[in-house]
Amino acid sequence: MRSSSALGWAMGVGALFGASLAATAAGTATATATTAAAAAPLREYRSVAITAGGERIAAIESDAGAPGQRPHARIVVRDVASGKLMAEHDPCAACSYDFPSWSPDRQSLAFIAADAQAGTATLWVVRGGQPAAAATVQGVANTARWSPDGSRIAMLATVGAKKQTGAVEAGERLVGEIGVNEDAQRIAIVPGGGGAARLVSPQGTYVYEYDWTPDGKGFIATSAQGNGDNNWWVATLGHVDAASGALRIVAALKMQMSLPHVSPDGRTVAFVGGLMSDFGSVGGDIFTVPFAGGEPVDVTPDFAGSFNGLAWKGAGLLASSLQGDSMTVVAVDPQARSTRTLFSSAVTANGSRDGRIVFSADGSAAVSVFETWEQAPYIAAGRLADLARRTRDNDGAAPQVAARSISWTNEGYRSQGWLVGPRQPQAGRKHPMVVIVHGGPASAATPRYVGAGDTANPLVRELVERGYYVFQPNPRGSYGQGLAFTAANRRDFGGGDWRDILAGVDAAIAQAPIDGGRLGLMGHSYGGFMTMWGVTHSTRFKAAAAGAGIANWISYYGQNGIDQWMLPFFGATMYDDPAVYRKASPIESIKDARTPTLIYVGERDVETPAVQSMEFWHGLKAMRVPTALVIYEGEGHAIRKPAHQLDQRRRTVGWFEKYLKP
Repeated sequence: MRSSSALGWAMGVGALFGASLAATAAGTATATATTAAAAAPLREYRSVAITAGGERIAAIESDAGAPGQRPHARIVVRDVASGKLMAEHDPCAACSYDFPSWSPDRQSLAFIAADAQAGTATLWVVRGGQPAAAATVQGVANTARWSPDGSRIAMLATVGAKKQTGAVEAGERLVGEIGVNEDAQRIAIVPGGGGAARLVSPQGTYVYEYDWTPDGKGFIATSAQGNGDNNWWVATLGHVDAASGALRIVAALKMQMSLPHVSPDGRTVAFVGGLMSDFGSVGGDIFTVPFAGGEPVDVTPDFAGSFNGLAWKGAGLLASSLQGDSMTVVAVDPQARSTRTLFSSAVTANGSRDGRIVFSADGSAAVSVFETWEQAPYIAAGRLADLARRTRDNDGAAPQVAARSISWTNEGYRSQGWLVGPRQPQAGRKHPMVVIVHGGPASAATPRYVGAGDTANPLVRELVERGYYVFQPNPRGSYGQGLAFTAANRRDFGGGDWRDILAGVDAAIAQAPIDGGRLGLMGHSYGGFMTMWGVTHSTRFKAAAAGAGIANWISYYGQNGIDQWMLPFFGATMYDDPAVYRKASPIESIKDARTPTLIYVGERDVETPAVQSMEFWHGLKAMRVPTALVIYEGEGHAIRKPAHQLDQRRRTVGWFEKYLKP
């Protein structure tokens, strides 16, 4: 199940019924509240890249659009030292862009433009300041990477794709014979000067991640046979020969693997491994394995955090990690199995597919996009000890909320979370609080800037503006506290993780003027399941909103398109151990439900099919519990359409206003 931070709902969830949208709650405590019309548009940054020598950066940048509109982005090149804009590239006004990549000689820039209307993906190369189309694929493509000598460019291509890449995207319509002619994402090679894309990796094998080997003769990749949405959890680590396309298995593990890279001497593969609930939501320890094959070794045992990026720098590794409430850069000595922290800050970092923080070739410089609850996104770059602000586009975006990190201990586990509220609470007033449970479960709630109006994180902004506190806990099962903590809710969904959340609610109430009698609960994906679980196992919450949740793990097992993810978390298939699935099913306790619950889901959700939300809605109605169900047409697990995001937020805020106001 997908991390909420990666979902469209997190960027625009919610909704409000009727005239209550126009009404501001009496006595709202946000002194800096600003109307959407008065809010300046925010600059958005993503997929940053840095040249090998650390002189220039490239990023996909856009200005936040108006509510209900999706902004168009462009490729922007900046000077690292000053952040000065040097060039902009936007060769396709109808396209979205992916993963800019600098050539080894620092002179050229490659990126992919996807034209959803035409159903094509074009590889563009910028030389001498001018972009030129190098190759076009009928289908979808992503992740362009230059060969070590700069003579070729590889990318991941799905020719004739039936859907967008990834399980969170809307699934193809289930008509006719299903389960045949699956999409296959393959490695393709294009000459550096342009030409036809040659598919290299084996037909029928879905490649998830890849990188060139240092000699340029092949690739290290994670891949699996069959359906790409479903089989990442059983992917193997392998070498693909660039000439023949032959696949040699390097390691087949009972863990999830991400970010594979080969050492400069070609002898060792490093990757992040652990218990991960979704492709793209990365967290775990760093493992190494001989390139020739062998048994992987954990080179960061007992590390008190979750790695989410890595790169070879000589015989050592540079890695980014989440440790408690902070993003860090860590130097790793794989031989000594030791770590040394080089940078730490309580920010959310967003880099690229290579990790949360992206490094230059020698590791002396780095770039990322930083933000906090109170500070709008900006590009940070420079030497590792001093990643300084390099963009000033969002300097005028004032803080709208006050946030604090809260830690608590429950049953021997130390958890962390974020409490967000008004900057100037009114003396003597008790506020309602909404608890938002992240997706995953292997994920984490981290800071996201709350902007004025609808410019950024509007759900949290609107709740705080109306007088609510918002609490986002990271209970056991989350990233940020080490591999054992992430695995601590295995075969125990709704057990220790739920008790950690309740203990976190108590910790939040102890630190802020919160009315413990007016609590709301919500979440999406795993957070949606936990919301369904919460309202069937507690009467502490007076209103709830469950997005893309799971009501019945027994029926879910045969309905979803990603059943392979369940084996690492439940330890067996539903057919072999139905008791553990039934024990974790909220529908088994539906007679105990009392909390008014709003439910929403995408019509074509592959990960948590709409029938799960229907089953829970039907149960609540049978118990005469106030409920409403909204199914968003054409949407997948991630709610993408801006109009749907806006409607979602209005409904969510309206639901809490109805049941949590005095």
